[in-house]
Amino acid sequence: MADQSMTNQDICLAMLRDNDRDRYLACLLSPEDKRGALAALYAFNAELARIRDLVHEPLPGEVRMQYWRDLLAGSAHGSTEANPVASALLTAIDTHRLPRQTLTDMIDARIFDLYDDPMETRTSLEGYAGETASALIQLASLVLSPEEAAKSAEAAGHAGVAQAIAGLLLLMPLHRHRGQLYIPLEILAATGLDRDAFLAGEDKQRISAAIQAFAGLGRDHLAKARDVAIAPAVFPAFLPAALASNVLASAQKAGVGLFERSLQQSQWRRQISMTLALVRKKV
Repeated sequence: MADQSMTNQDICLAMLRDNDRDRYLACLLSPEDKRGALAALYAFNAELARIRDLVHEPLPGEVRMQYWRDLLAGSAHGSTEANPVASALLTAIDTHRLPRQTLTDMIDARIFDLYDDPMETRTSLEGYAGETASALIQLASLVLSPEEAAKSAEAAGHAGVAQAIAGLLLLMPLHRHRGQLYIPLEILAATGLDRDAFLAGEDKQRISAAIQAFAGLGRDHLAKARDVAIAPAVFPAFLPAALASNVLASAQKAGVGLFERSLQQSQWRRQISMTLALVRKKV
């Protein structure tokens, strides 16, 4: 049972500490008066991201996602006070005038995670990343500075795609085990592979080429994000994306080797990277 003295912000931060340590650190590196809303957004995202881990079939996952749709539509099931993340999210929405449709689109995009359908094209991948990782950066920017958020929308779009690809590379061994495929089929086709051949893992040379191309797409988006000025006031929203560069570069070197070893840096290295990014204002 949760400590009754804990606030919703405390509970969201504790959840992030357990389930999304990088965004937890991003909250701590953000202005104190914005942490509650940021923690609520990031905890909501974490709830969506882990649904596939909690269910064995897509239908129960869709039921969980419908709960969040109903909450955003104003038809919550029962009292929202019983769910600290839901309560904190609604408070953040009202306080910072966050667009509910963007959050609903995020839920709809996450339906893809519940199934094993392959990602068809680069455009499909960029759309998925845009409605998840990029949208989260933009929502966090609205919390930090609504005046400056619009000026950083282009950077948020590209940074989110780079961050999403980096995250998918880190999770690729798990996704492969499940039979999930996020590398677009058109990238596989360009390297002479199809879905089954990639998941089988036998053609190491072509699989390495596909992984390198996938990581290269992420690096292209990261370079575009770096070409756009990001207002200092909203930069904390970009802190998790600052970790993408190392993952993308490591994936290009590792190729098929990432099936066997983690590309994730130690926690203290990631913390240093985020702190330096905040000082330099560079993702």
